[in-house]
Amino acid sequence: MSRTLAVCAEMVFTSLPFIERVERLHEAGFEIELWDSSTKDLGALERSGASFGSMTGYSDGSLCDPDNAHRVVRTARELIPTAHRLGIERLVVHPAQLIDGQAAVPRHRSTGGMWLTALRTLEQLAELGDKHQVSFLLENLNTIVDHPGIPLARAKDTLALVEAVGHPRVKMMLDLYHAQIGEGNLVELVRTSLDSIGEVQVADVPGRCEPGTGEINYQAVARALDEAGYEGVVGMEAYASGSDEQALAEFRRAFAPWAGV
Repeated sequence: MSRTLAVCAEMVFTSLPFIERVERLHEAGFEIELWDSSTKDLGALERSGASFGSMTGYSDGSLCDPDNAHRVVRTARELIPTAHRLGIERLVVHPAQLIDGQAAVPRHRSTGGMWLTALRTLEQLAELGDKHQVSFLLENLNTIVDHPGIPLARAKDTLALVEAVGHPRVKMMLDLYHAQIGEGNLVELVRTSLDSIGEVQVADVPGRCEPGTGEINYQAVARALDEAGYEGVVGMEAYASGSDEQALAEFRRAFAPWAGV
């Protein structure tokens, strides 16, 4: 993989229609990431000429619930044609079902059954990824601020699941914003997770805005990525604290030396 900077188009230039956000980011040289593809004009996205890196990879079900985990696999399969159409290789899944960012069924304690169900579901996604040449990235979340009631959400939990699957088509979406709120120790987390990372996402704490607006030393994180030999994607999944253009400039400033820009 080449070193790449990506930006989530759902969270910047929010006053513009989605396709115009994509065009602005493409013109600025970023790879594009999106969430729910069903609400998007796929033809317009194709015509934009932008490079798309990731999207949400399922639309129903909970990875760790034995009653509906099969719906994760079914809807993942249904979304693969969209991913292929946009040239997307990374499909993002979460430890449990989210509705408008909140837990569909809040669970504040993880059980052994949840671990086993999540493992088996990820193994099925690995097979699906092998067949269709896409990867599924399990994203860690924080349960303190943004996603209360999501089990198996900590970075150490998602890492353990990815390592247990042990398949190149199942990796970790290491979200450092969520990890800082829930666990901290980000530099060591980058180092210990290296072999399992499919992408690194960033935003600062508090506020979930661009690097440089909060407490995270992203220059140190960038150095840690470089020293560890990470050659994948760093994506900004963050709101702009002020000017969108300035937010993108701060993101590029934090990671451009790492990305060779």
